[in-house]
Amino acid sequence: MNPHILSIMLFGLGLGTTITFASSHWLLAWMGLEINTLAILPLMTQRHHPRAVEATTKYFLTQATAAATLLFASTTNAWITGEWNIQQMSNPFSSTLIILALSLKIGLAPMHAWMPEVLQGLDLTTGLVMATWQKLAPFALLLQIQPNNPTLPVIIGLFSVLIGGWGGLNQTQLRKILAYSSIAHLGWMMLILSFLPSLTLLTLLTYFLMTFSTFLVFKTNKATTINMLAISWTKTPVLTALTPLILLSLGGLPPLTGFMPKWLIIQELTKQELGLTATLAALSALLSLYFYLRLSYAMTLTMSPNILTGSAPWRLTSNFNTLPLAIATISTISLLPLMPAMVTLLQL
Repeated sequence: MNPHILSIMLFGLGLGTTITFASSHWLLAWMGLEINTLAILPLMTQRHHPRAVEATTKYFLTQATAAATLLFASTTNAWITGEWNIQQMSNPFSSTLIILALSLKIGLAPMHAWMPEVLQGLDLTTGLVMATWQKLAPFALLLQIQPNNPTLPVIIGLFSVLIGGWGGLNQTQLRKILAYSSIAHLGWMMLILSFLPSLTLLTLLTYFLMTFSTFLVFKTNKATTINMLAISWTKTPVLTALTPLILLSLGGLPPLTGFMPKWLIIQELTKQELGLTATLAALSALLSLYFYLRLSYAMTLTMSPNILTGSAPWRLTSNFNTLPLAIATISTISLLPLMPAMVTLLQL
């Protein structure tokens, strides 16, 4: 893609998200979401591959449906209450419809079916943008709405955690596994949204960090399937040794960074007398952990057939900048000791 066009598209992504962040009026927030969607579409189709075009079409139709539902719900709220302010959502019907529209926009269950298919059709860089940056604006709106009745966010969150763990079990494509991982992590955020919004924000930032490092690992190894991970030890042996720690951090194992938000969420759900919900969420995290362990096993404990080209690949000089990967990997593995400081900063 032409660098100037790429710069314009990236500027559009940033502009759309910033408008949604800064708006207190539903029309401005809707406008920011639309700019955000339109800016990423050319990035998704830059490969000119039928799968990329199909993924872009699915993404556009889904986002357009969610945006239309959001506009309808906010207009209905303004018609009934005379209020366009995002934080003044007093009509239960409009609040419910807006939560469902934003859930469709970020791919929460049971409106999740588009997410794995779309992510599978994209290259890893654009997939990273879709799995991280595109979640910011809708979550900013969800945090502002503050629904009075926590039942709907908890139900959506529990469905997402269960389906995110269950759906990834039988997958061999890494991008689909990361899509189901994204659904499960977003479900954890929805579980706690109504009770402790600052913890939702902490979980979102931790998820971004872990997903960023996972996508960069796969991009460095040029891997898109589980079988392609088996030859990564000849290319990047040190990174191959560290990758299981990144994947287990995504699964939420102590003493890695990913354990921190899950621990705090289960603790808060228990305080809210939602012991059964916390138990189901913790058990479904085991499902996710299984496919992270499967990836770790394929990457570090199996060897590809020991042919000459497989065991001694050409060591060409790589132009790939490894500094972001190094910073993200260290953060993903070792941020747990900083948990008390983060809790204090976010006033959990």
